[in-house]
Amino acid sequence: MVAEYDGFEPVIGLEVHAQLQTNSKIFCGCRVQYGAEPNSLTCPVCLGLPGALPVLNKKAVEYAMRMILAIGGSVRNESVFARKNYFYPDLPKGYQISQFDKPVGEGGAIEFTLDDHRKSVGLIRIHLEEDAGKSLHPESGEPYTQVDLNRCGTPLIEIVSHPDIRSPREAYAYLVKLKQTLQYLDVCTGDMEKGHLRCDANVSVRPIGSETFGTRTELKNLNSFKHVEKALEYEINRQINLIKSGGAVEQTTLLWNEKSQTAEMMRSKEESHDYRYFPEPDLVTLQVDNDWIARVRADLPELAEARATRFVSQYGIREYDAAVLTDTRSLADYFESVMSEFDDGQAAANWIGTELLAAVKDAGVEIGDYHVKPNHIADLLKRVKSGQISGKIAKDVFAEMVVSGDAPASIIKKKGLEQISDNSVLEPIIERLLDANPDNVAKYRSGKTNVFGFFVGQVMKETRGQANPTMVNELLKKKLDG
Repeated sequence: MVAEYDGFEPVIGLEVHAQLQTNSKIFCGCRVQYGAEPNSLTCPVCLGLPGALPVLNKKAVEYAMRMILAIGGSVRNESVFARKNYFYPDLPKGYQISQFDKPVGEGGAIEFTLDDHRKSVGLIRIHLEEDAGKSLHPESGEPYTQVDLNRCGTPLIEIVSHPDIRSPREAYAYLVKLKQTLQYLDVCTGDMEKGHLRCDANVSVRPIGSETFGTRTELKNLNSFKHVEKALEYEINRQINLIKSGGAVEQTTLLWNEKSQTAEMMRSKEESHDYRYFPEPDLVTLQVDNDWIARVRADLPELAEARATRFVSQYGIREYDAAVLTDTRSLADYFESVMSEFDDGQAAANWIGTELLAAVKDAGVEIGDYHVKPNHIADLLKRVKSGQISGKIAKDVFAEMVVSGDAPASIIKKKGLEQISDNSVLEPIIERLLDANPDNVAKYRSGKTNVFGFFVGQVMKETRGQANPTMVNELLKKKLDG
């Protein structure tokens, strides 16, 4: 699927930095924690002080392997760390420990569906590296920039795609799928607000049908998927207009300015030789044997698409509902916890997809942290299915569950909400209502059966919605027809 821009097509490749969910940094024992007091989580190693030696975090390597294997890539048996040299205030060593010509992983693909079209974006490599610090630029007129080095040494994987993406919308869909995969693997939280997932985009344009790549630019400072989409759209149109006016695209690095909705030049685009890579002398070659790879592969969880397919076959739910329920691993886990105590998959999918998700959204929390637990939802749905309460009453019970967190049984008993399914209770109510509405009884018996709904509504009103609807319909029909 090619997006056409007045005879041109974009060629897009993405570089995504994902922060790994380790407790400590990649080359030292300092804690990884967002929002800590500035410069409180540092040591001689992550500050690059003379004589300090890095020691590789094994868990970071395993997390990188999980991602590589999950997307069909290959883990190298031997990979090498390198020094990437550049100078910046938040990089105290003057170099970053990364990987260059021998990364830990190569190949694989991210697959997604967009507008009923299946797309596969190949990956060039996934490599391990350390993060730099953070520059805190003045916002209130201060005359200086401050530097917080807590983030120095935080473990990252950089996921580099082939230039297989052909539109900003494809870039957005790719990032959504990538983030979902990282979260399912428990490798990265994907929280862009905390900087746990960051994206740079390389983009060029060329005439449709051409196999030659145009001159590319790199977009940085993209802190949301929507910003990636908007920045790419802007830069694609800028390049096309420049070429059509007789100009030439220059290889530059651009910063996206969300306020002005423009991309501003930051510097000329660096090539790999500008960083003067050389092997990190303080780290030995990383060796990963086949047994270790096999253990990590065996421990991979079921990913979203496979889980959705299973939900359809195992629980008999619609494909749309399966896609909703597997959007996050925690939501899929919640649904399966409900289904461990309930036997109607579609009923559970309907309730979770509407009532529960709306309440979770209003609360502003993740489903795994929500106080209404799966066993309470299962209990509520069982009471609806058995006829103990009606669907309408169930919504009232759920509203109370949201407020109090109490179990359905407790709420039903406390509020007297159990469904009325006793003929000896319902028949006198129905007879009284028929006696009070002789005109409508006459209309019904003369063939105007649409008034039947009026009587149903009156019975439900009289019983505060607690009457068994099926029994009400049967008894009313029997009385009116008789």
